[in-house]
Amino acid sequence: MRKMLKICCSLLLLSLLSGLLSANPGVKVRITQKGLEYAREVGLEILKQNMEKEHFPDLTGHEKFGLGNGKYNISRIHVTAVELPSASISLLPGSGIKLVIGNASLTIDMNWNIRTWMFKDSGRGTVHISKVFVTAILSTPLDNAGPTSIALTSCQTTPGDVDIKLNGKTGFLYNFFIKYLKKPIHRSLVTNSCPNIRAGIQLIDGDLRSPNAVMQIDDLAEVDYSLSGLPAVFQTFIDLDLKGIVFPAGNHTGSPYMAASFTIPDQSDSMLYLAFSEYFFQSSSFAYYTAGAFNMTIPEETCSYFNINTEIFSSIIPEVAKYSITPYPVMLKLMSTEIPTISLQQDSFMAEIQGSVEVLAILPDSTTQSLFTLNIMCTTNKVTFNSGLNMIQFSLAHSNVGSFEVLLLENILSYIFQTEVIPSANAKLSKGFPLPNLANVTLTRPHITIVQGYVLISTDAHYKHYRRRETTC
Repeated sequence: MRKMLKICCSLLLLSLLSGLLSANPGVKVRITQKGLEYAREVGLEILKQNMEKEHFPDLTGHEKFGLGNGKYNISRIHVTAVELPSASISLLPGSGIKLVIGNASLTIDMNWNIRTWMFKDSGRGTVHISKVFVTAILSTPLDNAGPTSIALTSCQTTPGDVDIKLNGKTGFLYNFFIKYLKKPIHRSLVTNSCPNIRAGIQLIDGDLRSPNAVMQIDDLAEVDYSLSGLPAVFQTFIDLDLKGIVFPAGNHTGSPYMAASFTIPDQSDSMLYLAFSEYFFQSSSFAYYTAGAFNMTIPEETCSYFNINTEIFSSIIPEVAKYSITPYPVMLKLMSTEIPTISLQQDSFMAEIQGSVEVLAILPDSTTQSLFTLNIMCTTNKVTFNSGLNMIQFSLAHSNVGSFEVLLLENILSYIFQTEVIPSANAKLSKGFPLPNLANVTLTRPHITIVQGYVLISTDAHYKHYRRRETTC
């Protein structure tokens, strides 16, 4: 039972390390009924596999027989077969998840031993328990004092029929013994089922609390996927609001942006829907700008490889030739002067970057001399720059070599951007972002669409079960 509940809980809570906040989320996650049905299917299979490997503690006690008291001992109890023909999982709006397992049955092998004042005997036996019904309700407590958690709020077990066969034993006394042996088995099933489920939920809660909701993106940035509010449970889906904010690594300073409210469209074809808002990408832009990710230097060696030196610039800017008859090597310093702006429109990811490029001559004594600085304005409506920039504009910001027509440098500068700057930017973008953590769950067949205000990922999921060694006391 623990393993099936773990699937449901893993889909219910992606992160459990936040307080209850009222701010708009940067990321939304929707779990549909299709996702819960997949959790049910996988969970039932895992439940069967684990129950068939499970060994149970011995049962020892006394029962009153018609002929007096009898002492019994049932040992080496293990499940040999499990049937779960009927199970359902449903959402309780505003409450949680209801799990119902109906008409379940299991077959158990055991050793038995009985002692009365009249006789004693022992042997092997088989117990078949049928018509078992379990109803469990899981919820997230409304607790402002600490992080959100998952809890079992209601549990009921109806054990059904118990049929016992003692191998090779017949006769009146044994049938009489079987009648009374049903009592402790029936009582144990009723007494232990829900406490075992509750103990399993507590283990699951610990598993879900342990992963850090703050995930490292790279050396420069990390993202906070903790919950910004309680999960919202509706009739056909669960919505999770995550903070979805990116910070410079190790520096959780506030973002200059405010998250706007947005709503995921009413869709149910996929198991999961993940919506990354414009705010998520804006905070990413701020984090990387703060960390200096948009600044780069194109060194002398690279410029020399492409035959870019003062001689090329002097052919356009005569004042450059006055520095030396012999061409000097150059280096370029690029810097972002403003936080890049991100805008999400229908089928369009718009990015605008303002910066500057400074061209410096490298003198014989290894010092540098600034020649001129240009302002840069770049725009693109693509997630990567593989097809180039939609628009790039240059204007003169400062010059130590007099005024000149910037338009004459555009071919040289565009060439540098195409061969050095854009490949470097694509290399960083190709690493992507880590997605919210689902324990042992990978996303399959994802489909990405860009709509106004957010990027939507529609995806199914695959769960890979890792059996954990457990000790039964």
